[in-house]
Amino acid sequence: MEKAADTNGTGPTESAESRQYLGLRDGIASRISTGDLKPGDKLPSERQLQGEFGLARGTIREALFLLEAEGAIFRRDRSGWYVSPPPVVYDPTRWEGFMSYVEAQGRVPTTFTISTATIPADPLLSDIFSRPLGAPLHHIRRLRSVDGRAVLVEKLVVDAAITPGLLDFDLNTSLTAILKRNFGITVARNQISMQPCALTGDEAVDLRQKSGLPGLALQRVSYDGHGRVVEYDHEYWRHDAVQITVDLRVR
Repeated sequence: MEKAADTNGTGPTESAESRQYLGLRDGIASRISTGDLKPGDKLPSERQLQGEFGLARGTIREALFLLEAEGAIFRRDRSGWYVSPPPVVYDPTRWEGFMSYVEAQGRVPTTFTISTATIPADPLLSDIFSRPLGAPLHHIRRLRSVDGRAVLVEKLVVDAAITPGLLDFDLNTSLTAILKRNFGITVARNQISMQPCALTGDEAVDLRQKSGLPGLALQRVSYDGHGRVVEYDHEYWRHDAVQITVDLRVR
């Protein structure tokens, strides 16, 4: 059965509820855009918003979830809602470490190593690294944060043949610096693909995101000056945490 239109001709009868949460969304967004609420500021609690606007808890959450999907606010576990900080400017074509380019923007980067393992090359990795099936490869999973907020989960695979003992190093520091300083490895070329994604599963949990929220998936194959693949990287970013900027020189 079709839903009846309201008397003002604005749509189905439940559009009144839609106007309520969109009105709340617009009100909070306006306070952010005018600077009344600044990056890092905590929003009033859901209970306070209920009392201030006289709206149902579900309506409050609809407005907050919409602002979260738009990247305007984010949640901290057991703490509440906060105004999102500016995104990190990131040029994925450059082999510059996360720690370096985040610090260069006046932000504080941190890295937490979730897991490490030496794994045998499966058919896909064997093809990528031009190594025989079963050849040892280092697998590293890390969580990267900016100003205390988790923004990126990465899954790295590194050729163990040219990085013996890599997993013995402190991988909570710059992997770029470790490879250069201890193994003499620098990257001459990156092959990159990017696409929007939904953050689900372990990536959503690690990034403290509601499952299904948008993210950015980046895949990179890094080559040294001899054409060898030294690193295969999957990155999963919060959609509100990164601004992709590529510096291209026209020849």
